[in-house]
Amino acid sequence: MFKYLAANPKLSRGRLHNEFEDDQFRTLFERDRGRVIHSSSFRKLKHKTQVFIESESDYYRTRLTHSLEVAQISRSLCRLFSLNEDLCETVALAHDLGHPPFGHNGENALNLSMSKHGGFNHNDQTLRVITLIEKRHPDFNGLNLSWESLEGIVKHNGPIFEKIPYHIENYNSFHNLDLIKQPHLESQLAAISDEIAYNNHDVEDAIRAGLITNNQLNEVVFFKDIINEIKDKYKQINENLLTYQILRKSISKMIMDIYEHTRKIIDKLELKSLKDVRDHPCFVVSMSQEMNSNCFSIRDFLYENVYNHKSLLIKRKRAEEIIVKLFNYFETNPNKLPDDWKNIKNNAIERNICDYVSGMTDRYASRLYNSIYE
Repeated sequence: MFKYLAANPKLSRGRLHNEFEDDQFRTLFERDRGRVIHSSSFRKLKHKTQVFIESESDYYRTRLTHSLEVAQISRSLCRLFSLNEDLCETVALAHDLGHPPFGHNGENALNLSMSKHGGFNHNDQTLRVITLIEKRHPDFNGLNLSWESLEGIVKHNGPIFEKIPYHIENYNSFHNLDLIKQPHLESQLAAISDEIAYNNHDVEDAIRAGLITNNQLNEVVFFKDIINEIKDKYKQINENLLTYQILRKSISKMIMDIYEHTRKIIDKLELKSLKDVRDHPCFVVSMSQEMNSNCFSIRDFLYENVYNHKSLLIKRKRAEEIIVKLFNYFETNPNKLPDDWKNIKNNAIERNICDYVSGMTDRYASRLYNSIYE
């Protein structure tokens, strides 16, 4: 439907490092997606926290399963709009590669530890991972993704006008990602798919953890209407099936709302090209006002009943302690870093420590902490 607004791999600005593209059967963006999936950082997402510590249950989402769910939702949306599914999926799969152990609490702890050395931001670290830390080629560091993939990943939360994070600023100085321009529609779809994913799967994980019940979801009008709709059709549905059906319908409603609302915006703005998308003052992809209000209600409900739950707060405090103490240990004993981390040139030792700690999985960080302090 809006294929003329899609990013075209044949018109790509290419890669920072020239390569011989010897695969005639795959586009540039397909190869980018493959590079993300085959990266070490992507595999490690399997053991990094989303909301609930993954070691406590085999069923909780991790950063890996979250990224896969975001990719699936974004691909569904992308297909509705006839945009480039491969690029959209690349952004979705890569958007959390820079997350440290223990989710946002690990991020807060690392940012505190790095406060005098450029700070830490998971989106900034994602670019660092895919342009520097991953080692896949003898001639250069990083995955050498296409310009469009890098731009979409860096700006999936929107343009960056000020307070540019540490690595993004350094990288942009020699490979301009047009930070003040809007990203392509594929990136915008990946961003809103991220919101759909966590607004729904955090509910399911919280129910599995026993922090909330299906009955409590009636406090959110959006969910209450869905529950009534399901129970009108299935009079004796059990609680587990009810949960799945609630979230299935919720995701479907959100996807269709985004499609219908964004389609109207594109028609109203009379966007004719990708340049028009980039030059627009705000995101084109968005929800209706009603659905946006529903999502705010869901987030408020989750903050009140899940994210700020006493049992989670205790674990978060412990997680932050682990990260801070690991950082302090290596800052005091830099010779204890693995050889391939302490001998990196052109980096302050604190940045090497940050890269090393942020790349750890939850369980590796916990084991290392225990071996040092306990």
